[in-house]
Amino acid sequence: MRLYIETYGCQMNVADSELIFGMLDREGYVRVEDPAGADVMLVNTCAVRDNAEQRVIGRMGELQRHKRPGSVLGVVGCMAQRLGPALLQQVPRVDMVVGPDAYRNLPELIRMAQAGERTSDTEFRAWEHYEDVPPVRESGPTAFVTVQRGCDYRCTFCIVPQTRGPERSRRLQDIVREVVELAGQGTSEVTLLGQTVNSFHDGEHDFADLLRAVGAVDGIRRLRFTSPYPTDFTPRCIEAMATTPAVCGHVHLPVQSGSNAVLRRMLRRYTRERYLEVVAALRSALPGITFSTDIIVGFPGETEAQFEETLTLVNDADFDDAYTFKYSVRQGTPAVRLGDHLADEVASARLRRLIDAVRSNTRRKNAARVGQCHEVLVERAAKRGNLMLARTRGNHLVLLDLPAGTVGEYHIARLTGTTGSTFTGTVAAPALAVL
Repeated sequence: MRLYIETYGCQMNVADSELIFGMLDREGYVRVEDPAGADVMLVNTCAVRDNAEQRVIGRMGELQRHKRPGSVLGVVGCMAQRLGPALLQQVPRVDMVVGPDAYRNLPELIRMAQAGERTSDTEFRAWEHYEDVPPVRESGPTAFVTVQRGCDYRCTFCIVPQTRGPERSRRLQDIVREVVELAGQGTSEVTLLGQTVNSFHDGEHDFADLLRAVGAVDGIRRLRFTSPYPTDFTPRCIEAMATTPAVCGHVHLPVQSGSNAVLRRMLRRYTRERYLEVVAALRSALPGITFSTDIIVGFPGETEAQFEETLTLVNDADFDDAYTFKYSVRQGTPAVRLGDHLADEVASARLRRLIDAVRSNTRRKNAARVGQCHEVLVERAAKRGNLMLARTRGNHLVLLDLPAGTVGEYHIARLTGTTGSTFTGTVAAPALAVL
């Protein structure tokens, strides 16, 4: 059986696609890169924003033309969980709809679909961690490791609790075992994944314990994590970050808004002032740390003054980068019931102003880095030219003139220029052995 998967959305979905490949690999499925030659076509979906769902529905229409007798077209992931059996009615040639907790049942669901039965499984299974299913990953120096599934926070704009279920953490020893196996295969950098990853707790160990344990694995030189929740950075967690050499000096720390009034309507569990205290504590413990963030504009009821507070936060927090979004209505979230939804042209204008502020700050900070030397890990070939793409511990991308065989090597690179986001560089010192 030939299997084709397309993945949309966050890194958690990418990790889930690796899990699906692992689940079906042991059933004898073979991965293919072209849907035209596939017996089973799966689209792993995102439900965070409406345009992501519309894109997937359009793509399903395109994939339908590759169907033939006995082949299967399925939707898996968060959009499948949100819409459930209704998706079977919306896209008539879809054969099955499978939520994130039902991947263990994929072999049987596929067999049912092949027999002509259109199926749906979107049951939440709070016990499911797929510990007995080894993910099938692309080999390389970096890997993502899921440590937590689901979310207990109830931000009014967010659909994740409805698509991923309640928060639950894997056991620390199971995570460490997976990382040891990755290190044995040549991986030297791992990123721990969770919806609120620093709230990890397996009943015995917290996130600080996890950082120390994974950071101590022989062969792991770099350790990252995403995405944390601001107020889950306990003193123990910050101390572990500062005293575990593998932990990289970069944190993606979603803020969503710089206005306390908007944060209250979002049900975020911190104020602007508390967020800035966390940023200051992390900067004090890890000098040189870099920050990226998520920001939403145009949330229901956001006034011009409240938006201006978000603009000033970009400078006050001194972000290195930010992912910026215009509020998107998600049916099933509490924000739908809030009044005073903004006109699209107002939200769009604010988004443009925010993007300008973020880019200006990023250019200023990156221009100041030109001439500095940083350790970089060569990750892959660049999409254009004959250059290689490497990454600093602070999460900055650097283009280097190196041969393709250098993937996985560490170098000291001097930053020679910047486009505002990506750097160019030259090797200032020879390759460094992986510790």
